[in-house]
Amino acid sequence: MINSLFANPISFILYLIALIVALTVHEFSHALAANHLGDPTPRLSGRLTLNPLAHFDLFGSLFLLFFGFGWGKPVPFDPFNLKKPRQDAALISLAGPLSNFIIAILGSILVRLFILVQLSFISTIGLLILYPIVIINVSLGFFNLLPINPLDGFKIVGGLLNEEKAHEWYQLERYGMIFLLLLILPLGNSGSLLDTFFRPAVNAILNLLLPSSLGGIV
Repeated sequence: MINSLFANPISFILYLIALIVALTVHEFSHALAANHLGDPTPRLSGRLTLNPLAHFDLFGSLFLLFFGFGWGKPVPFDPFNLKKPRQDAALISLAGPLSNFIIAILGSILVRLFILVQLSFISTIGLLILYPIVIINVSLGFFNLLPINPLDGFKIVGGLLNEEKAHEWYQLERYGMIFLLLLILPLGNSGSLLDTFFRPAVNAILNLLLPSSLGGIV
């Protein structure tokens, strides 16, 4: 994404806007789910809002800009306020990626409507805006499902395990950033593990959501 800053500044700005929208909705959905499940912590922390500034995480945003995958500022919640702490934490974590997939699907439907209607100028503007929205939301949603702390997939897996296995699983929490770096760092000429295994999966989803003439990844 960052490569387009000088080559195509307009495209970069559109992707940046899509990134802000995707991260904001993602983190807001976490807060909304926690609040619905009985924990007021996100609301009291000012996270039950669609204000992007409340959800901005520098490191996670830089990951998205440079690698096409990242995260927003983690939403705090208190498991003691939840009826089923591990299971409810998994639902709270799932809410973020789920919101991104919903936005991507809605964006995909609108893309096809714009192509069908063929109102030249309006369709062109619409596609320029919707294309990065679909790509960023699919990328953000799937990346956050990886079972690595601080990504949402880590707590989702924890909620699916029994208590004994979950305790063992959470021992890996401290190594999350090491695992992320191992995923992203290039391995010789073959690229990173993320490039080898994850990007093809995301591209496959994008090819389903977007017409073949528009498909692609950040």
